[in-house]
Amino acid sequence: MSLQEYVRKRRFGDTPEPSDEAQARRNPRGGRRPIFVIQLHHARARHFDFRLEADGVLKSWAVPKGPSLRAGEKRLAMQVEDHPLSYASFEGDIPEGNYGAGHVVVFDHGVWACDGDPLEAIAAGKLDFELHGGRMEGAFKLVRTHMRGSKPSWLLIKRSDAFARDADADDFVPTELGGTGRELGTVPAAAAKTKKATKTTTKAAKQARAGAPAARSGGTGARAAAKKATKKPSRRACDWRAQALALEGARDRPLAAGFRPQLCALREAPPRGEDWLHEVKWDGYRLLVDLDDGRARLRSRNDLDWSEDFPDIRQAIEALPVASGRFDGELVALDAQGRSDFSALQRTIEGSARAPLRYLMFDMPALEGVDLGDAPLVERKRLLEALLAHDASAALAFSQHIVGQGEKVFAASAGQGLEGIVCKRVDAGYAQGRGGGWVKVKHAHSDEFVVVGWSAPKGARQGFGALLMAQVVDGALRYVGRVGTGYDDRTIKALMRRLAPLEQDTPTLALPAHLPAAKRGVTWVRPELVVEVAFRGWAKEGLLRQASFQRVREDKGPADLGLRSEAEEDVEITHPERVVFPADGITKGQVADYYRAVAPLLMPELVDRPLSLIRCPDGAEGTCFFQKHHAAKLGDRVGAIPIREKGGDREDYLYVGDRAALMQLVQMNTLEFHPWGARIDDPEHPDRIVFDLDPGDGVEWKAIVAAAREIRARLQEVGLESFVRLSGGKGLHVVVPLDRSAAWDEAKAFCEAFARAMAAQAPERYLAVASKAKRPGRIFIDWLRNGRGATSVTNWSLRARPGAPVAVPLRWEELGRTRSGADYDMQRALRRARSDKADAWAGIDAMRQALPALD
Repeated sequence: MSLQEYVRKRRFGDTPEPSDEAQARRNPRGGRRPIFVIQLHHARARHFDFRLEADGVLKSWAVPKGPSLRAGEKRLAMQVEDHPLSYASFEGDIPEGNYGAGHVVVFDHGVWACDGDPLEAIAAGKLDFELHGGRMEGAFKLVRTHMRGSKPSWLLIKRSDAFARDADADDFVPTELGGTGRELGTVPAAAAKTKKATKTTTKAAKQARAGAPAARSGGTGARAAAKKATKKPSRRACDWRAQALALEGARDRPLAAGFRPQLCALREAPPRGEDWLHEVKWDGYRLLVDLDDGRARLRSRNDLDWSEDFPDIRQAIEALPVASGRFDGELVALDAQGRSDFSALQRTIEGSARAPLRYLMFDMPALEGVDLGDAPLVERKRLLEALLAHDASAALAFSQHIVGQGEKVFAASAGQGLEGIVCKRVDAGYAQGRGGGWVKVKHAHSDEFVVVGWSAPKGARQGFGALLMAQVVDGALRYVGRVGTGYDDRTIKALMRRLAPLEQDTPTLALPAHLPAAKRGVTWVRPELVVEVAFRGWAKEGLLRQASFQRVREDKGPADLGLRSEAEEDVEITHPERVVFPADGITKGQVADYYRAVAPLLMPELVDRPLSLIRCPDGAEGTCFFQKHHAAKLGDRVGAIPIREKGGDREDYLYVGDRAALMQLVQMNTLEFHPWGARIDDPEHPDRIVFDLDPGDGVEWKAIVAAAREIRARLQEVGLESFVRLSGGKGLHVVVPLDRSAAWDEAKAFCEAFARAMAAQAPERYLAVASKAKRPGRIFIDWLRNGRGATSVTNWSLRARPGAPVAVPLRWEELGRTRSGADYDMQRALRRARSDKADAWAGIDAMRQALPALD
C-alpha cells in the first residue's frame, strides 16, 4: 500500500483534495465491506474515475467513456495512482495549474466484492467482481491489456447478468454535464426474484406440507386467520395505510424508529396445534429496518448502523411502494439449496467472497404511520407478503411459514440439515424484547472434542463431576466448557482409568477470562483422549449448550482432529540475541521465554478482548509505539474484530485467542499488553473497571497502599469486591469485576463520581482531575481508564521500562509487604508464576457484580 505517487503529484496547499493522512483508516462509512466510488471528472479530458477499496487505499482507473451496463461491452480503463480512502467523498474544483485540474463530482458509490484476494487478482491482471451501488450494479471484470503506454491499460467489461441492460454511465448524467440524461430518475433494473427455495422453509417445509393433512377450512380465531393468510396477495396498487389500519389491533400512530427486536425463548420441542406457525431458523444476522420518508436505516440487533454496508438491501427497501415502515428479518447468504450459509455471509461481508445476500423478512411492526405491534402476527405477515410482491429486486424475500404441523416441520428440517425452526403464535403481537410468543427449537448436534481436565465430584458421585472439553480450531485447542451428564457409574470408572495417567499440573490451553469456575478443584490432563458429545448449539461466550457425553472415540486421537503438536504450534522468534532491555542485558529470546512461561496465567486476562500493544522494535530504550488496530503483518493467528469508533467508523481492532497469537505479537517486538475491560462478544458492556492510583511527586509508597485499601473499603460499602495489582510503574490498580449489565457510559459515570467523592472527602490526599500542577503530594485516582476504548496494562505484562518490571496481581493481604509498584522484575515474576501464589485473583472470573445506581 503506497500513496507516494498520489502525494508527489499534488500541492495540498493549493488543491482541496484530501491528503494521505487517512490512508491507514478503514473507509469513512464504517463497516467492513470494501467500498467503491465512481467520480465524474471534468479535467482536460472528461472522464470517469473508477475506484475500488483494497489494502487500505482506493485502487483507481480513469475510464474515458465511463462504465457500461451493456453485457460484454468493453471500456478502456487506464490505471492511475492509488488514492486515499478519504477521496471517496471528495467533490469540488481542483484549481488550474494543479494536477487533474477541473470539476469532480461523485457519480455513484456503494460496496463491492470479489472471490479471494483482490490484490492477487489485480497483480495477475484479471479481476472479477460485483458492484452494489445506486447506478452500477452486478458483475463486472477488469482485464489488463498488452497495450504499451505510460500507464497500464485495462478493459472494464460488464458481465451478462440480470442487471445488464442498454445503458451506460453517460445516460445517468444530465446533458449540461455532457451526458444524455435519458436514465435520470430511473432505478436500475434488478435481478429476478429469488427462487422458491429461498422464500420457504426449503424442502423441509415442502416435505412437511406433503406429509400433513389438508388444513381445515372455515372456523374461527387462529384457524380462520391462518386460512386468510394463505391467500395469494394482490399485486395491484393499493392504499397501504388503509390496509394497515384495517388490521385488528392496529393503532393510528407512528412507531418510533429504533424499535427493539422481539426475541425467542428456547424449547426442546415445537408447540402443537394450529395456534402456532413455523419458520426456518435462518443462520445469519438479525437485521432491523426503519423506513422514514422513503429513506431506510438498517440496524443490527445491537443497534449498529449497517445502512451503508448493504446498499442493495437499503435500495430495495426504499423502492417499495411505501414511505414508512418498520421491518424485521434476517440477513443471510443462501446456498444452491436455499439454505443459509453463515460462513459465506461472513466472507461476503469481509469482501473476500460475493455470495448473493438476501434480507429474509418475517415481520412488520409498523407501516405507513400505523403501529401494528398489537395486530395478530399472521395478519402482519399477510400484509408484509403483499407488500413484497411489489419488490422487483433479488435482495428481499418473504420468510414463508407453515401453520400447525410443528413436529413434522421440525423433523423435515433435520433431514435438510437445517439448524432448527422458529415457532410463533399466529395471533401474537410484536413484543419488543423477550416474550412467550416466539420460541426456537434446535436440533441436537454432536461433535468430537478433546478432554483437557475434570472437575471434582459433588454429592454421591465418585470419580469426577464433569469433563472439561476443548475444540480444535486452526490447529490449537479452544476451551468450550464442561460436560456433566451422560455418564453412568461404569463409564465414570472407565474414564478415570484412562485419565489418571494423563494428569498434569497446568492446563495445556489458554483459558478465557469468562471461564465460569475457579481453577481450584480442577485436575488438568494432557490432551490425548477424544470423546463424542451431543449438544444443542453454542452459548454466547462460545461454550457448549446442553452438552451430554456420548462415547469415547477409540479410533481417533487429537491429531485426527487437526491438533498441532507443541513444536508445530510454537512461533519462531527471529533475532533472539537482540538486546531489548540494555541496562539489564535482557534479550528478545529471554522476553519470549518469559511470555511462554507465564502464558497460562496471562492468557485468561487477554483472550477475546480488544487489545492495545506497546511495540518496541529498537528495544525498551528506543522508540516505542502504541498500536490498537489489526494489521496482517502481526501474524496469521492474531484476530481482528470490527468495532465502531467515536465518529461512527468501524475499525478492525486486534485480539488474541491462543498462545500462538500471543507469541506472534512477541515476535513482532511487543513488550506490553493493554486489554479492554470488555470482551469481543460484547464490547459495549464492560466486565471490569479499574481505578489507577497514580501518585504525584513526594507521595510515599505506604500512602499509596493505604489509598488502595481505602478504595477497597469504600467499594465494599456499595457492595463491590475488588482485586489489586502492582502496575509495574509507580502505582497500583484496583480492579472490580462486573456482570456486564452496565454500558460504558454508566461505568465511566460511576467511576468518576466515586473518584470525585474520594477527592472531596480527603482533598489533601486525592485528586480526581488529571492536573499535573496539582499532583505533587497527592494521588490521582484515574477513573478515565473506564471509558469505551480505554485500556490498562494486564497481569503479568512486562513494562517497557528500565529493570524490566512486571504488572503483578496480588492478594490483598500481600500488599503491605510490597515496596513499590515495580516490585517485581522479570526474574522475580517468573519465580512467582511458578509458586502457589501465582493465582492471586482466583475467583475473579466467577464473580459477577452489578454497578450500584448513582444517587
